[in-house]
Amino acid sequence: MAEQSAVSRYTAGKHSGILGIVCNILLFGAKLAVGLLSGSVSIIADAINNLTDVSSSAVTLIGFHLASKPADEDHPYGHARMEYLAGLVMAFLILLCGYELAKTSVNRILSPAPVLFSWWHVAVLVASMGVKFFMMLYNTRVGRKIGSASLITAAEDSRNDVLATGAVLVSLFLGHFAHLPTDGYMGLLVALFILYSGFSAVKTTIDPLLGAAPEEALVQAIAQKLKSYEHVLGIHDLMVHDYGPKQRFASVHVEMDKNLDPLFSHNIIDNMERDFRKDMDIEMLIHYDPVTTDDEELNTAKSIVEAILAEIDTSLTFHDFRLVPGPLHTNIIFDLVVPFSKEKEIPRLKEAITEKIRTECPDYYPVICVDSDAFNHLT
Repeated sequence: MAEQSAVSRYTAGKHSGILGIVCNILLFGAKLAVGLLSGSVSIIADAINNLTDVSSSAVTLIGFHLASKPADEDHPYGHARMEYLAGLVMAFLILLCGYELAKTSVNRILSPAPVLFSWWHVAVLVASMGVKFFMMLYNTRVGRKIGSASLITAAEDSRNDVLATGAVLVSLFLGHFAHLPTDGYMGLLVALFILYSGFSAVKTTIDPLLGAAPEEALVQAIAQKLKSYEHVLGIHDLMVHDYGPKQRFASVHVEMDKNLDPLFSHNIIDNMERDFRKDMDIEMLIHYDPVTTDDEELNTAKSIVEAILAEIDTSLTFHDFRLVPGPLHTNIIFDLVVPFSKEKEIPRLKEAITEKIRTECPDYYPVICVDSDAFNHLT
């Protein structure tokens, strides 16, 4: 299934890349001819923008080709992140285009020049907007269907081109009918919008490369699926690693009753891992945590700690709770989960919890480990 998914992603990316190359070459030629005939710097800049889009489409094509390569000895997690790199390159090309357009527009503002008006020029620009609008819809639909950041970036670039050409068209009308020197100003306005879009695209594509947290919806979907299995008492320490679209690896601790036959628990976990691979394209590694459920002393101590945490701060949770008897006292051990917003308060919180436990349970000695909320934010 994963192999078929990689092939279909490559096919979708290849079609998008070829479509972009062909359309943008045609648009570049048509707009360049109109720009040279009319003497409009904004139309020429718009033509150069389409030439830049040819490079972007080529990058998309190459990126999907490299991302479709299977895992090998040097890259055991595959090459799917090449798609993110392709999107990042496209984002930088958008920024370059915006910068060049801004520079050219400022020069035209400082040195206005008349622009020749023709209805043929208008027809070419309107047709260009129609082509770019179609490309925006196509890349948005395909990009959302296969979850491709680079195709979504390409769709945003096509949307920018529609707006850019529309602004050029408005400028052409204002210059001809109102005799206003708007060519440079309109070009600058479009350039600023393109630069903003470029910065947004950089953030979108660089986040997964830097190891950004997975989407909250994905985390909760994984958590709900894990908890849906019979005999699963709780989960914690869920980590999701993104090696590219449809190339996710995850690990989690699953709590199950220690009284169950270990072979039976192992079979359940095996089935869970296979289900995640089949249903969600996630390579899941599950750590088995045996939990004591029939120890009255442990359950009482656990209830006491739950009440103490609720009294100190309702945002605190814990897991891996256990009692370890010793010659002088019993260690009460658990992992405390503290939200990111309260990380600076960890020493105070640990001290307060320790003091409360020692007061209410003098025979117990608390051993508190702090765990990251990033991997335990599970509802």
